[in-house]
Amino acid sequence: MEERIDIQKLEPDAYKAMLTLEEYLHNSHLSQTHIELIKIRASQINGCAFCINMHTSDALKQGETSRRIFLLNAWKETELFSEEERAILAITEEVTLISQNGLSDKTYKQAEKLFDGNYIAQIIMAVVTINAWNRIAISTKRTVK
Repeated sequence: MEERIDIQKLEPDAYKAMLTLEEYLHNSHLSQTHIELIKIRASQINGCAFCINMHTSDALKQGETSRRIFLLNAWKETELFSEEERAILAITEEVTLISQNGLSDKTYKQAEKLFDGNYIAQIIMAVVTINAWNRIAISTKRTVK
């Protein structure tokens, strides 16, 4: 697969704006584990090999287990993920697949039981950000090297 345009070079201000979102996430109260679970799961749904590779590598470096990463796409069928992680993964899936039903009231109410409004906002922003990165990588045919 031949890579296409390099947005970072052609539109550095747009790329810088995306990096500002990343900086916001890393300065938020989201745990690094939560951030990586969001990034990996959304990238799996979107089929972004570049991002799956990057974020599984990052998660492993941060201490995530291979087993949990291998089972992430089947998180509903395993007890390896905490109640909080399950709520985050449900939000990730519903926001990533927004055209299907959107973020359901059931999922949102479960999140409200576990997190304050700021943490929920940060979760949503993390999902939005990785979805944007996925679309950039897929549209430009960013490859794993």
